[in-house]
Amino acid sequence: MRTTVGIIGAGPAGLLLARLLHNAGIDSVVLESRDRAYVEQRQRAGILEQGTVDVLRAAGAGARMDREGLPHDGIELRFDRRRHRVDFPALTGGRAVMVYAQTEVCKDLIALQLKEGGPLLFEAEALAVEDAGTDSPRVRYRHEGRESVLECDYVVGCDGFWGVARKAVPEHLSRVFERTYPFGWLGVLADVPPSHDELVYARHDRGFALLSMRSPSVSRLYLQVPEGTDAADWGDEEIWDELERRFETGDDWRLERGPITQKSVTPMRSYVHEPMRHGRLFLAGDAAHIVPPTGAKGLNLAVGDVVTFARALVHLGETGSAERLDAYSETCLRRVWQAERFSYDMTTMLHRAPGATPFDDRIQLARLDRIATSRAAGTDLAEGYTGFPLD
Repeated sequence: MRTTVGIIGAGPAGLLLARLLHNAGIDSVVLESRDRAYVEQRQRAGILEQGTVDVLRAAGAGARMDREGLPHDGIELRFDRRRHRVDFPALTGGRAVMVYAQTEVCKDLIALQLKEGGPLLFEAEALAVEDAGTDSPRVRYRHEGRESVLECDYVVGCDGFWGVARKAVPEHLSRVFERTYPFGWLGVLADVPPSHDELVYARHDRGFALLSMRSPSVSRLYLQVPEGTDAADWGDEEIWDELERRFETGDDWRLERGPITQKSVTPMRSYVHEPMRHGRLFLAGDAAHIVPPTGAKGLNLAVGDVVTFARALVHLGETGSAERLDAYSETCLRRVWQAERFSYDMTTMLHRAPGATPFDDRIQLARLDRIATSRAAGTDLAEGYTGFPLD
């Protein structure tokens, strides 16, 4: 089989890239190692930046998002039993975010791809990217019990941290930057309406907590827990009690409880692989970079990567110039490092590290107080949260 762009991975990045290429008249093939049900059910991010929302709408994939998604104009910071709302539109010239789960984004894009786009092969395991440094890269894959080869002009690896795409970059050309945090997030889904109409980020002496949502009737909540925690060690009432402590305020706000339907622990790490391109192989999303979830950047960074690639390929077709393709890694990494910086700042400001001293506590509170009292500091947070430019 032959195509212009071979896409490894049918997460939101790979699926959106296929859609963008289809709309531009460029053929592609998407290879996904899992089955369709798994892709449409795996729980991941739920916050879409303004730029991501705009891209999905322009791609013709935003109709259900606009019907069912939850537009958010701000977040609430809680610290020292105080509450402070960060008003995004007022600080960014009208930008906001959308709460719409990654599972739903994938469902929408899969439906469009199967109806209008090129081949989307589920249970097609990519085994290796070959000849990435040449003009004729290939993806060797296994599908329906047989090994096959996908011949391409370009390969885009949207196959996550554990995928094969990044392994095709020669080790002597690779540079890795990473940081592992000594804590994780215990996340729960609960069948109870959210206790606040916007996300709440709470800094507490016992650790961080986040109140989020998946819909008007389903809450998504997180607790900072020690690295290596087993979710099964936490009982439901113990989780609610701890959330209540960390969200405490000086007014009459209260946390609503309900049945917990899912528990999991997410490790916290920062990771960047440079470069994001080798020959005609391009890395996108978690294949090239990971951010701690505090800044809600993972899915949105992946969108930025594939938008950059698609625009560069269209530019090549229209002008004959490969300048933008050649600049892919540099262009993406500028945005990646700003998102890494933002996520690091949010993480270190809100989480209490093991062995934290009273001085460390006061610095965190001073950083939060600065955001609450300075328009400039609030604007910096709002601009980072609603997203850095895709250009």
